[in-house]
Amino acid sequence: MNNKIKTTTQAHLDIADIKNNVVILTNGGACAIIETNAINFDLLSLPEQDAAISSFSALLNSLTFPMQITIRSKKMDISEYLERIKDVEDKQTNPKIRGQIMAYRTFIKDELVTKEEVLDKNFYVTIPYKTVTLGSISPMTWINDLMNLDTKNKSKLNIESILQEATPDLAPKISFILKEFARMGIKARQLGTGELIKLFYDLYNSESAQSQKMRTNMADFSSVLVEPKLG
Repeated sequence: MNNKIKTTTQAHLDIADIKNNVVILTNGGACAIIETNAINFDLLSLPEQDAAISSFSALLNSLTFPMQITIRSKKMDISEYLERIKDVEDKQTNPKIRGQIMAYRTFIKDELVTKEEVLDKNFYVTIPYKTVTLGSISPMTWINDLMNLDTKNKSKLNIESILQEATPDLAPKISFILKEFARMGIKARQLGTGELIKLFYDLYNSESAQSQKMRTNMADFSSVLVEPKLG
């Protein structure tokens, strides 16, 4: 049986385009993504922990729009770090210091990486352009509406029109979130277009992205390229 592929993987994604630091969805919605750092809660004193909880509670209570918090764990690629250590080792003229550097590199490569996975955690806050409709029955309706696929109408989307409406709507929300995180001692910043493309490329191509890096010039790409997840 000869089954011809009638569509591409992109046709099944909920992302229509990424432009001007905004992710445009196939259902006409849009969102901005903020990346934050983390605070080590266990290392804080009890008063500091209470202050952090109080600040985060105040942030949630002051929100007039929904947001989604995502924590992503991924295996780190430390090959470049090991190469830099090897360069320092080769340039070292002191035999004792060179031996210590070699021992450290061997420990990282053979013990830490082989026996335990080195994980990196990233924290993201997604702010949607389209919010929940008043009177909605389910509090999660806005998420369902935001991520509802409508690939048939993807070609009919007016990207520029969506950007014109979404940008002024998202701007004050982003500014508010950044200020509130700053008060909590959390560094936060909005991801740019190139960073968003790299993020979703890595998400949809988690295996190949470890060995195949994207070009740094995002202007070379006319669309976000992905490959199907098999198996």
